[in-house]
Parts: sequence; C-alpha cells; structure tokens
Amino acid sequence: MDYKILLTVFTAVFIAELGDKTQLATMLFAADKEVSKFTVFIGASLALIVASAIGVLLGGVISQYISNKHLHYIAGIGFVAIGIWTLLKA
Repeated sequence: MDYKILLTVFTAVFIAELGDKTQLATMLFAADKEVSKFTVFIGASLALIVASAIGVLLGGVISQYISNKHLHYIAGIGFVAIGIWTLLKA
C-alpha cells in the first residue's frame, strides 16, 4: 500500500467534506433526539463509501480513454470553475 497516496486522498477528501452540505445534513439528522446516532453514522458512512466507490470506478474507466495528465488538467479546471462559481454566488 502506498501510504503517501493514502494520506493525500484522506486529507483531500476530509478537508473537502468539512462543513459541506452533506456534513450539515448529517448533523441535522444526528440532532434529532429520537434518532440513533450510530444509525446516522452508519448511514452517512455508507453513503460516502458508495459515492467514493463510484468515483474510483469512473476514474478507472475514464483513465482508459484520457491520459492522466489531461485528467489532472480537467480536474484542476473543474475545481477552479467551482471556486469561481462559489465566489460569484456569495
């Protein structure tokens, strides 16, 4: 296992998920006194696992048709576009 990649992916996803609408929705579910916190945790964790699995699978398929270099450019442009869009909406 490549621990550098593991740490990089963990850090990137962890930072991206902090304070986003998914985390806020999870906090709202957990705030309900009648709901099991463990159930909310399992549901949210499974959702992130499935969403990540889709990303990994699609990334594997897309990488067969587009070079890694171009994928990095596309991802970078996508992140910059999302950032600009977010700033314009603020």
